Amino acid sequence: MIRVLLADDQPLIRSGFRALLDLEDDIEVVGEAADGHEALALARERLPDVALVDIRMPRMDGIEATRRIAADPALSGVHVVMLSNYGMDEYVLDALRAGAAGFLVKDVLPEDFLHAVRVAARGDALLAPALTRRLIDRYVAEPPAARTGSGLEVLTGREREAVALAAHGLSNDEIADRLVISPATAKTHLNRAMAKLGARDRAQLVVLAYESGLVAPRRS
Repeated sequence: MIRVLLADDQPLIRSGFRALLDLEDDIEVVGEAADGHEALALARERLPDVALVDIRMPRMDGIEATRRIAADPALSGVHVVMLSNYGMDEYVLDALRAGAAGFLVKDVLPEDFLHAVRVAARGDALLAPALTRRLIDRYVAEPPAARTGSGLEVLTGREREAVALAAHGLSNDEIADRLVISPATAKTHLNRAMAKLGARDRAQLVVLAYESGLVAPRRS
Protein backbone atom coordinates (compact mmCIF):
# COMPACT_ATOMS: atom_id res chain seq x y z
CA MET A 1 0.00 0.00 0.00
CA ILE A 2 1.10 3.55 -0.76
CA ARG A 3 0.65 5.61 2.40
CA VAL A 4 -0.38 9.21 1.69
CA LEU A 5 -0.55 12.30 3.89
CA LEU A 6 -2.78 15.20 2.76
CA ALA A 7 -1.89 18.73 3.88
CA ASP A 8 -4.17 21.59 2.78
CA ASP A 9 -5.91 24.30 4.76
CA GLN A 10 -9.11 23.93 2.74
CA PRO A 11 -11.23 21.00 4.03
CA LEU A 12 -13.13 20.74 0.75
CA ILE A 13 -9.90 20.31 -1.21
CA ARG A 14 -8.68 17.63 1.20
CA SER A 15 -12.02 15.82 0.99
CA GLY A 16 -11.91 15.82 -2.79
CA PHE A 17 -8.39 14.42 -2.94
CA ARG A 18 -9.20 11.84 -0.25
CA ALA A 19 -12.31 10.67 -2.10
CA LEU A 20 -10.22 10.17 -5.22
CA LEU A 21 -7.42 8.34 -3.40
CA ASP A 22 -9.79 6.14 -1.38
CA LEU A 23 -11.07 4.62 -4.63
CA GLU A 24 -7.65 3.12 -5.35
CA ASP A 25 -6.85 -0.34 -3.99
CA ASP A 26 -3.13 0.38 -3.64
CA ILE A 27 -3.37 3.76 -1.86
CA GLU A 28 -4.23 4.54 1.77
CA VAL A 29 -4.66 8.03 3.23
CA VAL A 30 -2.99 7.90 6.66
CA GLY A 31 -3.54 11.47 7.80
CA GLU A 32 -4.83 14.98 7.04
CA ALA A 33 -3.28 18.28 8.10
CA ALA A 34 -4.60 21.83 7.89
CA ASP A 35 -1.26 23.63 8.14
CA GLY A 36 2.48 23.08 7.88
CA HIS A 37 2.99 22.39 11.59
CA GLU A 38 0.39 19.62 11.53
CA ALA A 39 1.87 18.24 8.30
CA LEU A 40 5.34 18.01 9.80
CA ALA A 41 4.06 16.39 13.02
CA LEU A 42 1.96 13.85 11.12
CA ALA A 43 4.82 13.06 8.76
CA ARG A 44 6.98 12.19 11.77
CA GLU A 45 4.20 10.17 13.40
CA ARG A 46 2.74 8.31 10.41
CA LEU A 47 5.80 8.09 8.08
CA PRO A 48 3.84 8.29 4.82
CA ASP A 49 5.37 7.33 1.50
CA VAL A 50 3.98 10.47 -0.14
CA ALA A 51 3.00 13.82 1.39
CA LEU A 52 0.75 16.00 -0.77
CA VAL A 53 1.44 19.47 0.59
CA ASP A 54 -0.25 22.74 -0.34
CA ILE A 55 2.11 25.67 -0.81
CA ARG A 56 -0.04 28.28 0.93
CA MET A 57 -1.05 27.26 4.46
CA PRO A 58 -1.30 29.12 7.80
CA ARG A 59 1.29 29.00 10.61
CA MET A 60 3.86 27.25 8.39
CA ASP A 61 3.63 27.25 4.61
CA GLY A 62 4.21 24.21 2.44
CA ILE A 63 7.67 25.28 1.32
CA GLU A 64 8.98 25.47 4.89
CA ALA A 65 7.24 22.21 5.85
CA THR A 66 8.85 20.52 2.86
CA ARG A 67 12.26 21.95 3.74
CA ARG A 68 11.99 20.54 7.27
CA ILE A 69 10.81 17.14 6.05
CA ALA A 70 13.70 16.97 3.57
CA ALA A 71 16.20 17.94 6.27
CA ASP A 72 15.08 15.23 8.73
CA PRO A 73 16.98 11.94 8.21
CA ALA A 74 14.12 10.05 9.86
CA LEU A 75 11.84 11.23 7.04
CA SER A 76 14.12 10.27 4.15
CA GLY A 77 11.44 7.92 2.82
CA VAL A 78 8.79 10.66 2.63
CA HIS A 79 8.40 12.06 -0.88
CA VAL A 80 6.72 15.47 -0.98
CA VAL A 81 4.55 16.53 -3.91
CA MET A 82 3.67 20.22 -3.74
CA LEU A 83 0.15 21.41 -4.58
CA SER A 84 -0.80 24.88 -5.74
CA ASN A 85 -3.63 26.81 -7.34
CA TYR A 86 -0.98 28.53 -9.41
CA GLY A 87 1.71 27.28 -11.75
CA MET A 88 4.03 30.22 -11.15
CA ASP A 89 7.70 29.52 -11.81
CA GLU A 90 9.01 30.93 -8.54
CA TYR A 91 6.82 28.50 -6.61
CA VAL A 92 8.08 25.59 -8.68
CA LEU A 93 11.72 26.52 -8.16
CA ASP A 94 11.25 27.17 -4.45
CA ALA A 95 9.47 23.83 -4.03
CA LEU A 96 12.19 21.87 -5.81
CA ARG A 97 14.96 23.64 -3.92
CA ALA A 98 13.17 22.85 -0.66
CA GLY A 99 13.28 19.15 -1.50
CA ALA A 100 9.95 18.45 -3.21
CA ALA A 101 9.80 15.44 -5.50
CA GLY A 102 7.24 17.08 -7.76
CA PHE A 103 4.81 19.92 -8.24
CA LEU A 104 1.13 19.74 -9.23
CA VAL A 105 -1.43 22.41 -9.98
CA LYS A 106 -4.74 21.56 -8.31
CA ASP A 107 -6.71 21.48 -11.56
CA VAL A 108 -4.65 18.48 -12.71
CA LEU A 109 -6.61 15.63 -14.31
CA PRO A 110 -7.49 12.84 -11.85
CA GLU A 111 -5.49 10.23 -13.77
CA ASP A 112 -2.42 12.49 -13.81
CA PHE A 113 -2.83 13.16 -10.08
CA LEU A 114 -2.93 9.43 -9.27
CA HIS A 115 0.01 8.77 -11.58
CA ALA A 116 2.06 11.45 -9.79
CA VAL A 117 1.33 9.85 -6.41
CA ARG A 118 2.50 6.44 -7.63
CA VAL A 119 5.60 7.83 -9.32
CA ALA A 120 6.55 9.78 -6.20
CA ALA A 121 6.02 6.70 -4.01
CA ARG A 122 8.54 4.78 -6.13
CA GLY A 123 11.12 7.50 -5.55
CA ASP A 124 11.33 8.01 -9.31
CA ALA A 125 9.80 11.47 -9.32
CA LEU A 126 9.78 12.93 -12.81
CA LEU A 127 9.27 16.47 -13.90
CA ALA A 128 6.60 16.62 -16.57
CA PRO A 129 8.04 17.72 -19.93
CA ALA A 130 5.85 20.84 -19.93
CA LEU A 131 7.14 21.82 -16.49
CA THR A 132 10.74 21.13 -17.50
CA ARG A 133 10.33 23.38 -20.53
CA ARG A 134 8.99 26.17 -18.31
CA LEU A 135 11.95 25.85 -15.99
CA ILE A 136 14.31 25.95 -18.97
CA ASP A 137 12.55 29.08 -20.26
CA ARG A 138 13.01 30.67 -16.85
CA TYR A 139 16.73 29.94 -16.85
CA VAL A 140 17.04 31.31 -20.40
CA ALA A 141 15.49 34.57 -19.24
CA GLU A 142 17.43 34.73 -15.97
CA PRO A 143 20.46 32.40 -16.18
CA PRO A 144 21.93 31.83 -12.71
CA ALA A 145 25.59 32.15 -11.95
CA ALA A 146 27.28 28.76 -11.77
CA ARG A 147 27.89 27.70 -8.19
CA THR A 148 31.37 26.76 -7.09
CA GLY A 149 31.97 23.59 -5.17
CA SER A 150 28.74 22.02 -6.46
CA GLY A 151 30.20 18.53 -6.17
CA LEU A 152 29.55 17.58 -9.79
CA GLU A 153 33.20 16.67 -10.17
CA VAL A 154 32.47 13.44 -8.27
CA LEU A 155 30.27 12.21 -11.13
CA THR A 156 31.57 9.91 -13.82
CA GLY A 157 31.37 11.03 -17.42
CA ARG A 158 28.36 8.80 -18.05
CA GLU A 159 26.59 10.06 -14.95
CA ARG A 160 27.11 13.66 -16.02
CA GLU A 161 25.71 12.87 -19.46
CA ALA A 162 22.65 11.21 -17.95
CA VAL A 163 22.03 14.12 -15.57
CA ALA A 164 22.37 16.63 -18.40
CA LEU A 165 19.85 14.76 -20.53
CA ALA A 166 17.43 14.48 -17.60
CA ALA A 167 17.74 18.25 -17.15
CA HIS A 168 16.52 18.68 -20.71
CA GLY A 169 13.39 16.69 -19.91
CA LEU A 170 14.30 13.28 -21.33
CA SER A 171 12.82 10.15 -19.78
CA ASN A 172 14.91 7.12 -18.81
CA ASP A 173 14.01 5.41 -22.08
CA GLU A 174 15.00 8.49 -24.09
CA ILE A 175 18.26 8.83 -22.16
CA ALA A 176 18.98 5.15 -22.85
CA ASP A 177 18.38 5.65 -26.58
CA ARG A 178 20.61 8.71 -26.68
CA LEU A 179 23.47 7.05 -24.78
CA VAL A 180 22.94 3.61 -26.39
CA ILE A 181 22.45 1.86 -23.06
CA SER A 182 19.55 0.07 -21.40
CA PRO A 183 16.84 2.01 -19.50
CA ALA A 184 17.92 0.17 -16.33
CA THR A 185 21.48 1.41 -16.79
CA ALA A 186 20.22 4.95 -17.40
CA LYS A 187 18.27 4.77 -14.15
CA THR A 188 21.35 3.43 -12.34
CA HIS A 189 23.45 6.36 -13.56
CA LEU A 190 20.84 8.82 -12.27
CA ASN A 191 20.44 7.03 -8.94
CA ARG A 192 24.21 7.05 -8.41
CA ALA A 193 24.34 10.73 -9.29
CA MET A 194 21.59 11.46 -6.76
CA ALA A 195 23.45 9.53 -4.07
CA LYS A 196 26.74 11.31 -4.76
CA LEU A 197 25.17 14.77 -4.85
CA GLY A 198 22.79 14.25 -1.95
CA ALA A 199 19.76 14.89 -4.15
CA ARG A 200 16.53 13.35 -2.92
CA ASP A 201 15.20 12.72 -6.40
CA ARG A 202 15.37 13.52 -10.09
CA ALA A 203 13.71 16.90 -9.63
CA GLN A 204 16.58 18.14 -7.47
CA LEU A 205 19.06 16.79 -10.02
CA VAL A 206 17.49 19.07 -12.63
CA VAL A 207 17.88 22.10 -10.37
CA LEU A 208 21.50 21.18 -9.59
CA ALA A 209 22.28 20.68 -13.27
CA TYR A 210 21.25 24.24 -14.12
CA GLU A 211 22.49 25.96 -11.00
CA SER A 212 25.92 24.32 -11.31
CA GLY A 213 26.29 25.21 -14.97
CA LEU A 214 26.44 21.56 -16.06
CA VAL A 215 23.86 22.42 -18.69
CA ALA A 216 22.83 25.76 -20.13
CA PRO A 217 19.47 26.39 -21.81
CA ARG A 218 19.62 26.80 -25.55
CA ARG A 219 18.25 30.08 -26.75
CA SER A 220 15.90 29.81 -29.70
